[in-house]
Amino acid sequence: MSVVRILIVDDFDPWREFVILHLNDQSSVRVLGSASDGLEGLHKAEELQPDLILLDISLPKLNGIELARRVRRLVPKAKILFLSSNADPDVIRAAFCAGGAGYVLKMDAGGALLDAVEAVLLGKQFVSRSLMGIEDLTNAEESELNQ
Repeated sequence: MSVVRILIVDDFDPWREFVILHLNDQSSVRVLGSASDGLEGLHKAEELQPDLILLDISLPKLNGIELARRVRRLVPKAKILFLSSNADPDVIRAAFCAGGAGYVLKMDAGGALLDAVEAVLLGKQFVSRSLMGIEDLTNAEESELNQ
């Protein structure tokens, strides 16, 4: 498998650093860069053309859902994996409708992030284990659920 190029968009510096450290341990991924707000994330996505974007929902200047919609047009080949603290079912559904292929709660990231990245890159949808009891989060017939 070729090296997966990743962009991280999150406004909390310590969290971005945690994710970067977690991903840099993997030989199959390369973090291209990070952004701390939605507009910066949009510009970096267009400039860097990543394979995967890890995206928070609550971002200054442009929220993650609107950013995902715009990225779908500017970088159509990029997969989007939401990585957020927001567990509101309506927000999660909106994230999938905006083009997200996966949704991981930050509290689950330590054990689920790499599985989610792999599933999304394989074209599957992924939903955090903590969200498994919520009905109809995605519109897909098959979801890759974290068992």
